Amino acid sequence: MVIDEQIVKDCIAGKRQAQRMLFDTFAPLMLGVCTRYSHDRDEAEDILQEAFIKVFQNLHTFRGEGSLAGWIKRIIVNHAINYINKRNRIARHKRIDEIRETEIVDVNEIIEVPDEYNPALLLKLIQELPAGYRTVFNLHIFEDFGHKEIAETLGISENTSKTQLFKARRWLKNKIEEARQKQNSR
Repeated sequence: MVIDEQIVKDCIAGKRQAQRMLFDTFAPLMLGVCTRYSHDRDEAEDILQEAFIKVFQNLHTFRGEGSLAGWIKRIIVNHAINYINKRNRIARHKRIDEIRETEIVDVNEIIEVPDEYNPALLLKLIQELPAGYRTVFNLHIFEDFGHKEIAETLGISENTSKTQLFKARRWLKNKIEEARQKQNSR
């Protein structure tokens, strides 16, 4: 994914061909990121489109420190989180900070995924996680955020982040075990 400096300059200048080239280069990878945060592909595509508008609006702020892909990914992740939070407020779902924090959790519980497990099915299971679980799980597992950073990003406590991650892992572990049992009974 090599994008030269001139393409970035042309994007900042509003040249559509350069913007198309930048989008075509990064969209497939970033769609994967969006998919992890969304319920389905249509929602992931909506998040991607809206986030790329922000990328183009803010490209002039990219200083070349670090990779362009990393900078774009950060915008995509932040937009996905905002999108989900907005959707949840509109739907009047419980916010993740309302979850009881009194449960004792073991955040080091490991999810064992068999080698032959279908990655597409695992992604589908991640998409089926409740929104709060899915957001914290993605930020911790895929974006490598610590619980303090997750708490600051989402406006929740560190204990809530730990609880959400524990519940996400437990939920996924149960679903994987169910899939194993179905496969073994065939």
